[in-house]
Amino acid sequence: MMYDKMIPVITIDGPSASGKGTIAQLVAKELGFHYLDSGALYRLVALKSSQEGVNISDEDVLAEIASNLDVSFENNDVFLENKQVTDAIRTEQCGVLASKLASYQGVRDSLVARQRAFRKLPGLVTDGRDMGSVIFPDAVLKIYLTASAEVRAQRRYKQLIEKGINANINALQEEIRERDERDSHREIAPLQKRLDARLLDTTSLSIFQAQNSVLEWYRACCAN
Repeated sequence: MMYDKMIPVITIDGPSASGKGTIAQLVAKELGFHYLDSGALYRLVALKSSQEGVNISDEDVLAEIASNLDVSFENNDVFLENKQVTDAIRTEQCGVLASKLASYQGVRDSLVARQRAFRKLPGLVTDGRDMGSVIFPDAVLKIYLTASAEVRAQRRYKQLIEKGINANINALQEEIRERDERDSHREIAPLQKRLDARLLDTTSLSIFQAQNSVLEWYRACCAN
């Protein structure tokens, strides 16, 4: 609807483990906006396809799964077919699989409408890899949030250990570099900083410093 274009959207795109999800949630909470973790949708497709033993090269079946996902978000929890899968979709294995299937146009097309449906009053903050370039190209504020691969690996390692998940920091760093390469060079919606996006490097920033930067930019350019 044309009315949707009047609802403000802040997009925070960036590579894996850059902190975009954490920052997006904090900004959404501060502004009283809705929040969309677009990556969770791809991870859910990955999880469902893995449960069903679907071949990762079968784009048509993967697209069908994406179209028919029975998913819901409640507070910080994610449910697939009424089963809580919050931790299950955050494993490295699920993330790698999600990155691979995200290169399929059919899968991406199946999730576009579902993502855009999150645009509701009073506003939306969303994170991902193509939020500002493809899903919400008219966003009032676009952020490209990044950090060094070393720092991102350390952050991911800490997250996994805190959840009781075994991890190897060297392996994580290599996986992050490989995912960066794959996401940046895929033919469909590659990860890249758009000319109209503001760069926010969080390598040496705390979570709250990064959050405040986004809030200051939004209030300076967009808030009434």
